[in-house]
Amino acid sequence: MERRTPLYDYHLRNASTLVKGGGDFMFPLQYTSSVEEHLNTRANVGMQDLSTMGEVDIKGPGAERLINRLIVNEIRDLMPGQARYSTMVNEDGGVVDDITVYKFSDDHFMIVTSSGPRKKTARWITDWAEGSSAYATDVTAAIALPVVQGPRSREFLKTVVQGADVEKLKYFRFAPVTINETELLLSRSGYTGELGYELYAPAEEVGALWEFLLNAGKAFGLKPYGVATMQTLRLEKAYPLYGNDINEEVTPFHVGLDRWIRFDKRDFIGRDALLRAQERGIEERFTGLILEGDMPANVRDAIYPAREVNLFKGEEKEYGAEAGSPEDKVFPGAQQVGYVTYSNKGHSVGKTLALAYLRTSHNFVGARLVIQTNGRWIPATVAQTPFFDPGGLRLRA
Repeated sequence: MERRTPLYDYHLRNASTLVKGGGDFMFPLQYTSSVEEHLNTRANVGMQDLSTMGEVDIKGPGAERLINRLIVNEIRDLMPGQARYSTMVNEDGGVVDDITVYKFSDDHFMIVTSSGPRKKTARWITDWAEGSSAYATDVTAAIALPVVQGPRSREFLKTVVQGADVEKLKYFRFAPVTINETELLLSRSGYTGELGYELYAPAEEVGALWEFLLNAGKAFGLKPYGVATMQTLRLEKAYPLYGNDINEEVTPFHVGLDRWIRFDKRDFIGRDALLRAQERGIEERFTGLILEGDMPANVRDAIYPAREVNLFKGEEKEYGAEAGSPEDKVFPGAQQVGYVTYSNKGHSVGKTLALAYLRTSHNFVGARLVIQTNGRWIPATVAQTPFFDPGGLRLRA
């Protein structure tokens, strides 16, 4: 199956390549150069179409109680106009999705889902809503989601937004606004590690809105970016993505999202399983790596301790361009200690990076590893994450 966002025609005309991604949507890979788009978003303003994400509207006197049971975080202290990030887990503690909750009033909320599990997550919510005095409606088809990200995003949006003071909109807050006669919801959040905003707009009006923003943003260096740039931006921040990084096989502890678990809540789905996971500990953890050289690793490439791979001795290769060079060998009994979930060049940090799941015995900063990729070995070192702006100063601006 192939799904298309309301901005598909623009992407088809202007993107160099379209690729199928999460939720079977066709994503623009890039418009010009992914390196150029990455650096421009870090320096000026970038805009991406994230209409692939899902929105579930939840209303009713039991809405707050329902959501608090569905997620591991707490929302009873949320004020209208606030948003909060959380994971939802199943009864075994596996991550169903990582989501954001938006509060409009005590009996009206919206949950924004990841792109890949969008339909599964909406069904999960609506199934649990039965008998809860709350009504959950998947409104994804009616909403488009351009995101405006980068250090000049606030400066730009101040020139086009009416109905709210962009300067005063705090991190993880949102407000109804108007841009060029289109009424929408402006949320200060994002997935790039930069100051940024998400624009929840009517699907039927987003084409004109997108073109207006492109033209109005030229003076601020605004350029669209594709999914390739989204990946390298989130890689530098070590943000996990549903699919290879997050799925129902891992708990929030494995992926480093356990700081959002509120065990002081009396009851939420998966609470007992997460308490057991906390007590027994985990065997592997989501980790950042810096690779030697310019070649990224592939998804699911195996990782070994450096001491268990002979990179420098052994028989010489007899054939091919590398004839005469040492034959790489894994020592007998060597144990694989992890696998890569994503790898690419970190264009802002000038290093080749990877995200991986590693055994906890090997995920300490400075640990020396090797990655087996395409018949070759790449030396790698466990690094502190995020790789870029570790203090999050740019994000909070």
